[in-house]
Amino acid sequence: MPAKKGASKGAVRVSAGKRKSSPAARPKRKTDTAPNFAAVFTALKKVLSAHAAELHASQDEPRKYYLVTKSKSWRGGPMFFGAVIWGKAYVSYHLLPLYMYPEMKKLISPALRRRMQGKACFNFSSQDDGLLAELGDLTKSALEAYRDKKLL
Repeated sequence: MPAKKGASKGAVRVSAGKRKSSPAARPKRKTDTAPNFAAVFTALKKVLSAHAAELHASQDEPRKYYLVTKSKSWRGGPMFFGAVIWGKAYVSYHLLPLYMYPEMKKLISPALRRRMQGKACFNFSSQDDGLLAELGDLTKSALEAYRDKKLL
């Protein structure tokens, strides 16, 4: 295809009148005005960290909290147990034993199941004390499953 007159190869065209705005001038996105994820993260972290005595926190950052086994139970290293991760649109609660032991899904209520994403993850954009209590019981059962299989 022949090049247009006056245009050099690889030149970038910029429309007149359209300029990029500064971050302060841009309208806020939905995630900028999202519910208080800090409170949700703190509440979910509290549920998971209640079992930190038997496990090890491999990451404890402002937006990530990971628990793994203390023993070298997976390929010569610690095995993942669960995590709380603060994302853009929600705070997620990961619980690996749900993936490993599918029979545990019978313990999940329909209300908590609606928050489920995939096989072992729950997404929260707001705090629900009833679901947090149920998630605490589910996490306790998951820890017992690890204990029974001698993975801790």
